[in-house]
Amino acid sequence: MVRLVNKLKEALNKPKQINEILDEQIETGLREHKRSNQDLFLSAISAGLEVGFSVFLMASIYSLFNEVVHPSMLHVMLAIAYPLGFIFVVIGKSELFTEHTSLAVIPVLSKDATIKSLLILWGVVYLGNLLGGYIFGYILSVLPERLNAIDNGAFYGLAKKLIHHPWHIIVGSGILAGWLMGLLSWLVTSSQDTLSRIVIITLITFVIGIGGLHHSIVGSIEVFTASLTSIEITWKDYLHVQTSATLGNIIGGVVFVAFVKFSHVNPRNKHYMSSDKKNK
Repeated sequence: MVRLVNKLKEALNKPKQINEILDEQIETGLREHKRSNQDLFLSAISAGLEVGFSVFLMASIYSLFNEVVHPSMLHVMLAIAYPLGFIFVVIGKSELFTEHTSLAVIPVLSKDATIKSLLILWGVVYLGNLLGGYIFGYILSVLPERLNAIDNGAFYGLAKKLIHHPWHIIVGSGILAGWLMGLLSWLVTSSQDTLSRIVIITLITFVIGIGGLHHSIVGSIEVFTASLTSIEITWKDYLHVQTSATLGNIIGGVVFVAFVKFSHVNPRNKHYMSSDKKNK
């Protein structure tokens, strides 16, 4: 019995081979392609709502500590708060667009899904995330101030760092954020247990937060809420940030994760398969 338990522990702790990670990514991505649009949309709304808690926590910290601590320290505190909503989404298995910029592409590269299916999946998840984010943003613009929990000026304080950049800078920032989110999806698949997944989610999204990178869903909530609470931010500002960040996130996830990972793992799989056949 003890030996059996030890073998099970070894199996659980054994690192996954890179081809095993790719197979799981294809399988997981393919499941999402085959889900009904209604299920995807509802899950995406849930993700948009849940990731909003990152904005809620950051705005709370901003309200409490702005002009109390040094701006550098405040920036680090906000970055530490940034991962909260991502933990809710990823561990809770809700659908987040920036994960699917790589995860949903890999089955297309393996020819198990079509580009049409990919575009539909992206559209459904993206719209669901935005809708969930808008709902949460509206709640943030009304409820916390009335509870004396958050100063509405905090939302402008969070959003202003995102908007005052030319479009190509936001695209570049979005590429880095999309790249990191694609790696997040890959590394979560390679992890064996929930605790290690939480650590990975926290580390990667902390990097996005500390770097002030543009995430098309969290950033949408930040700028949208600020546009509701401050005359300093307009819908033009929102669209400027949102379109550029979305484009960057797509490029980052597709090019630097999906294409790169698939191109260097898939030929190796073929080599393994041919070797196995020869051995047989």
